[in-house]
Amino acid sequence: MAVMAMAGDGEPLVRWNWITGHVGDFADMTGQHLYLALLPVVLGLLISIPLGVASIRWSWLYAPVFAGANLLYAVPSLALFMLMLDLTGLNSALTAIVPLTGYTLAVLVPNVVDGLRQVPDSVRQAATAVGFGPWRRLIQVELPIAVPVIMAGLRVATVSSISLVSVAVLVGQGGLGQLFTDGAQREFPTPIIAGIVLTILLAFAADLVLVLAQRLLTPWARTRRRTA
Repeated sequence: MAVMAMAGDGEPLVRWNWITGHVGDFADMTGQHLYLALLPVVLGLLISIPLGVASIRWSWLYAPVFAGANLLYAVPSLALFMLMLDLTGLNSALTAIVPLTGYTLAVLVPNVVDGLRQVPDSVRQAATAVGFGPWRRLIQVELPIAVPVIMAGLRVATVSSISLVSVAVLVGQGGLGQLFTDGAQREFPTPIIAGIVLTILLAFAADLVLVLAQRLLTPWARTRRRTA
């Protein structure tokens, strides 16, 4: 006979009938969770690329940019969400999006800089010799070569953002984080476990998509492996 795991008060860890009855709610929460998690990553990438390029162009800029991003990352997420309440209000998605965007910069800016630094000078000189201007060389030569390093940081930032979104439930946002507060308030473990599983699956799926995107953006890497 199968044994069902029980919580301390005799409550089963998972009530499957409750899960099947809330599939629609899971879908809504997952959509909100993805919006709150992925928009900051996109915004962070759009900000970090010009910051990284500027840090390569003017090396003195990198230290203050990196220090500022790290300082923001050191602030506890809940404290930063609470500080945002005075500016954005309880029911605004910006309360979560702005801090999460800041957190992604601490990961993405160093990766953009490291990726661009790995572009060999000989490649830059060859691109210039065939008539590439600075912007064309950046877009068609330097950034593609830096893609693996940038994507590594993007994967970390994405998984981190998906995890941190749950904390934002305490300021009126949070997506799947609503399952954690619901389960804790009612001492009902099923929503908590469902929230954990769905968050892990989201992180895994997002990471897989980024891995596939990297393969599409760096076809030469596959060719090099086949000929090695």
